[in-house]
Amino acid sequence: MLKKFLIAIIITVSLATISSNIVLIVHSQDSVDDLEQELEKTQQEKEYKQQILEKTQSEIESILNSSLTLSQKISAIEEQIQEMEQNIADTQADIQNKEEQIRYHEDLITERIDQVQAISRRLYINSKVNMFDVFLSEDTGSSMLRSYILKKYTLEKQRQNIEELNVQLGDMQVKRDALEQQRIKLEAEGEALDESKAILSSEQAKLEREIAARTAAKGQLQNEIGLLNSKITELQEAILLARSGAYVPSVGSLPTGGDYYSTAAGFRESAPAGSFAVFSFGAYTHRKGMSQYGALARAESGQNYQQILQAYYGKTPVLKDTSGKIKVAGQGSVDFESYYLYGIAEMPSSWSLEAQKAQAVAARTYAYRYYRDNIEICVTEACQVFYKPKADAPPALWKQAVDETRGMVLEDVVTFYSSTAGGYLDTSGWDTTDRTGGGDWTARAYESIAGSPWFYKAWYRSGYSDSSSSCGRYPWMTQEEMADILNTWLVMNREGVTGSVDDGRILPVTVNTCTYSGFSGNPYSMSEMRSLLSAPVTSIIGYPGVSLGSSGQTDLISFSTNRGVVSLSGADFKAVFNTRAPGYLAVPQSGFAFLNIERK
Repeated sequence: MLKKFLIAIIITVSLATISSNIVLIVHSQDSVDDLEQELEKTQQEKEYKQQILEKTQSEIESILNSSLTLSQKISAIEEQIQEMEQNIADTQADIQNKEEQIRYHEDLITERIDQVQAISRRLYINSKVNMFDVFLSEDTGSSMLRSYILKKYTLEKQRQNIEELNVQLGDMQVKRDALEQQRIKLEAEGEALDESKAILSSEQAKLEREIAARTAAKGQLQNEIGLLNSKITELQEAILLARSGAYVPSVGSLPTGGDYYSTAAGFRESAPAGSFAVFSFGAYTHRKGMSQYGALARAESGQNYQQILQAYYGKTPVLKDTSGKIKVAGQGSVDFESYYLYGIAEMPSSWSLEAQKAQAVAARTYAYRYYRDNIEICVTEACQVFYKPKADAPPALWKQAVDETRGMVLEDVVTFYSSTAGGYLDTSGWDTTDRTGGGDWTARAYESIAGSPWFYKAWYRSGYSDSSSSCGRYPWMTQEEMADILNTWLVMNREGVTGSVDDGRILPVTVNTCTYSGFSGNPYSMSEMRSLLSAPVTSIIGYPGVSLGSSGQTDLISFSTNRGVVSLSGADFKAVFNTRAPGYLAVPQSGFAFLNIERK
């Protein structure tokens, strides 16, 4: 968002030598250790699941081998059953044919037995002739005797025939019984084969169920291992980014005053998991000269005003003649020391006297050339703000500071100053206790020690005040909203764009629901912005990597995403963020980008 916020400033041009060495801002060691412990735990979990997967695969192979053996057995049994069924069918057909033959022969034998028996009965009846009748017969010849003998012989023969036929019938029955036993045996063997097949088929079905269950378990394990691999990659990238620039200062080293939600503590406590927040080091500042909150912390640490001025301007004050009047816009000529300077009371009246003395010298030095050259000085931020009520009734400590430093100025310096510079000043470098920006430098920053609410802050309101409108949102962003910032940057730079782009639609998605002075339009929705790219960012892995240079600038910001690492300079991020971010989210810095991105 394009915003203008005014803050009383007095600018200094004292130049300090700036080192060209790159300073990488990294995670606190505890944070990196936590990531490494989580990585080790995840790798151990993966190894354990990999072992289970290998065991499951071995079991599947073993079961498959058993199943193949069973299949072979079942196939062999099925062949035996088919052969047995054919044998049974052939045997039954043979039995049926033989039974028909047996029945046919039985019928013939039975018929012959009946005939023989009938003949035998007649012969037997006729044979009932006694020898007397033979001797009394007129045929006294041998014919009667022969006839008798023939009948007796015929009867005997018939008896023999009947016996033979009965034997044949018995043989037929034996054959029938043998055939029946053969049929019963074949059926029993068939039933045994069917039972064996059923048992083996049941066992095969059981093995198939076990294979299906283990295959499903294998698939689940493979999915879980895949997720663990993704997590390991994410953690590795997070550690890599952490060691190469991802910076998460400890909450204990950051102020928690002011608008709590805009502080690191408020974000980490209240934001939903996975949220992002963009924090600025320093607010609306030119980063020149003296930091007022830094001066406060230095004074409270025991530094006197000369040491404070030396730290910020590189000089100590000298005595000048200031016993006269200065021309003030709208006020005419007023006493320089006892009226004009009384009305410059920039610092809160409760602040340390030494800090206020440093402020008094800075204010006097800035106005001294107007006083010396008899030039009218303005009363706004374009010069330094003059407050007539304070000139009429100055706060006690401020009056004391002005009086006790009377005539003290810094030579050859334009004494710029601002409330909060964000731990680094272009004119004097790192404003920390050891004057370096390495490690957790925020804990050593004087402004942070003094509790400046603007030292490390997420800006999301329409104005400078903590009570201004927030457009109904908090200062954090969802993953989709942050991905949209990256997609917008890709679109603006025409990286992977698949269609035509209307640059006039690259606006905050809330441009018509939040009041932006002079802004309105038809912004691309987040889904429309994604559709402009062949490979849009849809997910962000781990923490962004943020690296700072030695000049208190954000050099590079890297995001590990679904399309790979997306890297852009701090200045580019600030530009696209201020162009596209929803609500009143903004990086309120002019001429530089000194920011950090956190993820919960």
